[in-house]
Amino acid sequence: MATSTPVSIPSKMKAWVYGQYGKPEDVLRLESEVDVPEVNDEQVLIKVAAASLNPVDIKMMAGLFKATDSPVPTVAGYDVAGVVVKVGSKVKEFNVGDEVYGDIHEHALNNPKGSGSLSEYAAVEEKVVALKPKNLSFAEAASLPLAVETAYGGLERAGFSAGQSILVLGGAGGVGSLVVQLAKHVFGASKVAATSCAGKLELLKTLGADLAIDYKRDKYEDLPEKFDVVYDTVGESGRGNKAVKEGGSVVTIVGGRPVIPPAFVFDVTSTGTVLNTLKPFIEEEKLKPVIDPKSPFPFSHTIEAFSHLQTGRGTGKAVIYPIP
Repeated sequence: MATSTPVSIPSKMKAWVYGQYGKPEDVLRLESEVDVPEVNDEQVLIKVAAASLNPVDIKMMAGLFKATDSPVPTVAGYDVAGVVVKVGSKVKEFNVGDEVYGDIHEHALNNPKGSGSLSEYAAVEEKVVALKPKNLSFAEAASLPLAVETAYGGLERAGFSAGQSILVLGGAGGVGSLVVQLAKHVFGASKVAATSCAGKLELLKTLGADLAIDYKRDKYEDLPEKFDVVYDTVGESGRGNKAVKEGGSVVTIVGGRPVIPPAFVFDVTSTGTVLNTLKPFIEEEKLKPVIDPKSPFPFSHTIEAFSHLQTGRGTGKAVIYPIP
């Protein structure tokens, strides 16, 4: 059991809430009298310093997963970074005052919490958070959890290993930018190719790509070489199948459309274990957050941040910081 000195916690908080399904600009509201969530025995209460946005936020808000969603009203948000202000009686790893980060929903699409990270406080299971690497700011830390766990988990599920080659579709996005780095600097890829628009090709190279492909100019499936793994973050697994070696794997994180083998859909399960595994690589700067140049967006500009995410032209992650 963690021991700690109590911190004064208010009963109400500010949070971005939606009470019906729709587009963020239509349904998301900043409310100031939302109940601060209670913690159970296995949870910590985090005073949120920063959060980041993910495409899944928009999909959940749109009602695309009503059948498995928690009932509205819902406080939006998955990724969090902040300070522990209260711990449950069975929490072992964390104490009040610890700086932590994580994706607060263990299962992104299946019965997520009703109270997310776009709020002043978040109640989170101990097992889905980790101590924040000391070299990261709260904004940088908040950009990582869901994206880096998705990137790492997809590579593992695809059986990617040292000496293999990989093609990353959408290499400058939130997940793709981390797949490129992980493949090169953590898994030990022999060759990393990645696609983006022309303006982001240099970024791909700085992240570790050996071959940066302008997707508007070049058809990657027509390359003479094929790859051991194709990691699709943009919804092109069918084309990805044409770029993979026989016996290789095509992992896609874009569901909701037909996927033909060898392609398969990967859905992440949030766990602090992955964050702990990657902590040395983050602290050695082999794995770096990629934050959109328009970020951070202040808490009051969250809808503007969602609008930017919806354009599909962002780089890395859109981060909300500071949160009051």
